[in-house]
Parts: sequence; C-alpha cells; structure tokens
Amino acid sequence: MITVVKLNPHGEPKIQYTGEVVRRLSASIVISAIWRHPPKDLGYTSFEPGDHFTEYYFADRWYNIFDIVSTGGQRKGWYCNVAQPAAIFDDRIEQIDLLLDVWVDRQGAPLILDQDEFDADTTMSDEQRAGACQGLQELLQAIAAQDEPFVFTSLPDTGR
Repeated sequence: MITVVKLNPHGEPKIQYTGEVVRRLSASIVISAIWRHPPKDLGYTSFEPGDHFTEYYFADRWYNIFDIVSTGGQRKGWYCNVAQPAAIFDDRIEQIDLLLDVWVDRQGAPLILDQDEFDADTTMSDEQRAGACQGLQELLQAIAAQDEPFVFTSLPDTGR
C-alpha cells in the first residue's frame, strides 16, 4: 500500500488516501485505488463507491492522470489534475494541485475545468503558473496523440 497526499498550491494537505502500487519506474508510479467516498456528481460524470481508479503520477511532468472504471467494468473516462511534478517516496506520493483539471470522455473529448479558479488565484508563484500552463499543453497533446493511458472507445459504425 502507498499513501497519496494531495496538497493545495501552498503545500497544505487537502486529501489523503491509500492505493496499491501497480508499477514503479524511475520517474513515475502507477497505483490502483478504489473510490471509498460518498457518490460525487460532477455534472459531466459521477464518482461512485467502488469505482476503480488507475492513477498515473510523474516526477517529471506537471500533471497526473486517473483512468476511471465503474464497478460494472465500464470506462467512465480520465480525470487529469494539472499539478506540480509528484514527489514519489517508498510509502507515499505527494503532489501539489494547481487547480486546473481536464476531464476526458471515452471518445477522447477533453473538457478543461476550473480555468476561472486558476485565473483568479493570486497566491501561486510564477513558477507554478508557468508549470501549470506547460502541463496543460502537454496533457492536451498527449490526449490528442492518444498516448498511454488514453485509449478511446470508437463510436459504432452506422453504415452511413
């Protein structure tokens, strides 16, 4: 088991939970975690108790990626946090969230979230702001290129 600690832009803890390590490389880690909180309706999707999250953290990228699958085995999509590069330790992962998020549906359509919150924040450092903008662009490029873990469901062929 490994503990994930999500921090706000000031480095203060916001949320903490545990998961199992799936794969560990020199600059990244993949963990498996289960949503154990009450249902959370986000409008474009909802997180339900038992949803399976495969979470990708990087020590050299300004984002992380959560591949989310329902308890019935249906992919819901990918939730991506724009964040400072992760600090990956033997027993925990710490990542400073920089407010911007991207939801990617099963067909690969990205939805940028919380841009207004990011724009209004006056407490982030110039380095954090520049890293967040870089991370968002790199993330959007990875989505468009269908880089791992983005594997999109194609729409059914209607024969037209």
